[in-house]
Amino acid sequence: MPETSGSTGRTPETHVIDFRAAEQLLAARDPRGAVKLLDEVIAAHPENTAARLLRARAFFAAAQLRPAELEFTIVLEREPDNAFAHFALARTYERRGRAGQAKRHFRLAAALDPNPQYLKAARFDG
Repeated sequence: MPETSGSTGRTPETHVIDFRAAEQLLAARDPRGAVKLLDEVIAAHPENTAARLLRARAFFAAAQLRPAELEFTIVLEREPDNAFAHFALARTYERRGRAGQAKRHFRLAAALDPNPQYLKAARFDG
């Protein structure tokens, strides 16, 4: 009998399926559906940084900026060298009108990864 987590009767395999389905929902522009699936995955596996990053992206896409900020921050606490998480957190700060914090994370993203999009957003020349 497969190992289940909690009272939901979900197995680790179903959590993987939910994660992949959440990726598809986000790609299909259904971020709220993705968040619903990821809530269960993260409840069962709170240490899973990939699931948290995907949920942060879904929150951002759904314009739920405070939860997005919190998730991106958790990801960066665990992976301080994650350039994408810095960039996405900067975009979140930017949308919340917090330009100073956004600039710092844009620059960190660009320093970690010379991706042209990160370099442009960092605006080192100005």
